[in-house]
Amino acid sequence: MNNWTTIPTDEIIQKTADALTANNFTTTIVVNGEEAKKKVLEMIPEGSEVLANTSQTLEKIGVTEIIDNSGKYKSIRKQIFSLDQQKDADKIRQLRSTQEYALGSAHAVTEDGKLLIASNSGSQLPGEIFGAKHVILVIGAQKIVPDITSGEKRIYEHILPLESVRARKAYGLPDAWNSFVSKLLINNREPMPGRVDIILVKEALGF
Repeated sequence: MNNWTTIPTDEIIQKTADALTANNFTTTIVVNGEEAKKKVLEMIPEGSEVLANTSQTLEKIGVTEIIDNSGKYKSIRKQIFSLDQQKDADKIRQLRSTQEYALGSAHAVTEDGKLLIASNSGSQLPGEIFGAKHVILVIGAQKIVPDITSGEKRIYEHILPLESVRARKAYGLPDAWNSFVSKLLINNREPMPGRVDIILVKEALGF
């Protein structure tokens, strides 16, 4: 059985970072979550419109709390949660589709510089794929895998069961409920250089 939580060697981390950069994902390696948080906040000017997508990584390093509650940023997430999820569905889709800054993570990163992002609803994908002017992804190095096949295995074998537990607790769902990989994004390359920043962390963060 794979150990999906092991931090790879510095050589593999650097190889992955170089491959991501070659695919137009501007990539920075940092030592830990605290350094990652500092780097994220340095990248976002105060007063910017920011959507911190649901992410165990962002929550763990404290970025979500700062974006949503410090008063220094225009939190799209807070705006979305203030709306009626049924009556304001069109407005919510618009807010989730275009932002100045979209923050998130990925579920697997291949050594040749490709990103895999799984989602049940797909709500975080529009901005990260195209709609956001800037995208910042914070990714723990334990998510590095040799190739796409390994990345898909990581998602189904490791992440999906953990996400099911998280969602049941977060949303009060029945014990028998399980999440789904309804949508799976494989991002091979960013066509717009400078749009996507990746912070690769030498620490196990998120699932």
